[in-house]
Amino acid sequence: MASRSVNKVILVGHLGRDAETAYTASQTAVTKFSVATNRRWKDQQSGEWKEETNWTNVVLWRGENLAPYLTKGKQIYVEGRIQTRSYDDKDGKKVYTTEVVADDVILLGGRGGEGGGPGGGADEYSQEAAPRSMPRARQAPAAAPAAAPFNEGIGDDDVPF
Repeated sequence: MASRSVNKVILVGHLGRDAETAYTASQTAVTKFSVATNRRWKDQQSGEWKEETNWTNVVLWRGENLAPYLTKGKQIYVEGRIQTRSYDDKDGKKVYTTEVVADDVILLGGRGGEGGGPGGGADEYSQEAAPRSMPRARQAPAAAPAAAPFNEGIGDDDVPF
């Protein structure tokens, strides 16, 4: 029996800063940005709501057309894989960094602050579907019915974003 492994990441969060694009020696665009995701829970002892924010560095290859839309505060969906790499810093010390290498990036929330629901629209960039084109408009899917057993008892106040 062959062993299997999965390296898949999905993030929905807000951009912590404007995306920065640089080019490799072979003129391939590399866009970097950070995504803030929140986790909210109720403390069992005090009964108070607590929240923590996690910052994730994201790398998007050949995303130069999408980069101008990736501005601080925008809500985005990122799908990709985790990658850890190392490099030597200016003092010669080996530094390890872990980041998400994005395959798909979707701008959520529509244009002009509209919601991302039906009619609100969303912009998508997929390396598989359109690696060098402008982001294409896509209508966000309708919300799934709340009858699924895994989300029973979860209300709007429990969603971190």
